[in-house]
Amino acid sequence: MSLYSVLLFLVVFLLLGLRIAQEYERAIVFRLGRFVGTRGPGLYWIIPFIERQQTIDIRTKTVDLEQQETITKDSVTIKVNAVLWFRVVDPAGAIIKVANFNQAVYQLSVTALRNIIGQHQLDEVLKERQQINATLQGLVDAATEAWGVKIEMVEIKDVEIPESMQRAMAREAEAIREKRARIIKAEAELEASIKLTQGARQMEESPIALELRRLQMLSEIGIDNNTTTIVMVPSEFTQAAKSLTQLAGKA
Repeated sequence: MSLYSVLLFLVVFLLLGLRIAQEYERAIVFRLGRFVGTRGPGLYWIIPFIERQQTIDIRTKTVDLEQQETITKDSVTIKVNAVLWFRVVDPAGAIIKVANFNQAVYQLSVTALRNIIGQHQLDEVLKERQQINATLQGLVDAATEAWGVKIEMVEIKDVEIPESMQRAMAREAEAIREKRARIIKAEAELEASIKLTQGARQMEESPIALELRRLQMLSEIGIDNNTTTIVMVPSEFTQAAKSLTQLAGKA
């Protein structure tokens, strides 16, 4: 074999082993079936015919969890779907420790979503989504940590409630609003009665204030251009009548 042939063989051998990994990729290298390390990003070389690689994307992935029909703690059947964000933090673990980490994360998230909903009542599912999201994220993240997968966020996207339950909730909300309106009206009437009582006591103690209020009432009536005839009785007459009534009562 000539020197030229040897050099050509070496060049071809080297070129066959050259690989390029993108910034968001990592290559898991196996030598005769055994894991030997992680390569990338950039240019790297593996031994042709002896080593093989498996490339994995380490960017954050978004997964839509299909709508799940489940039963809440208070026995209400609802349909829930969610969105999951995760990324690979240990490429070797994601390849070696689980057969298909994408499918595994998906199935685990769907199962955890159903279990979490079953532990909460309907009102809690509707009002405490942030807390449920955090709990769901913690459960899935703890399970996928061994696979080298990090769960970044889980969000419940939509909760579908049966029509009969929607009507019942609407009636309940209407009753609560009516109750609140009646309470506000009663509180306003109570406050007005207290103010009127205080004003009456002050006018009783000060006849001048009573006369001023009567004059103000006349001016308010005159604004409407009505033809009502009003006969004003001096306050002294009313006081005298009151005194006579008291004397008659004592007699």
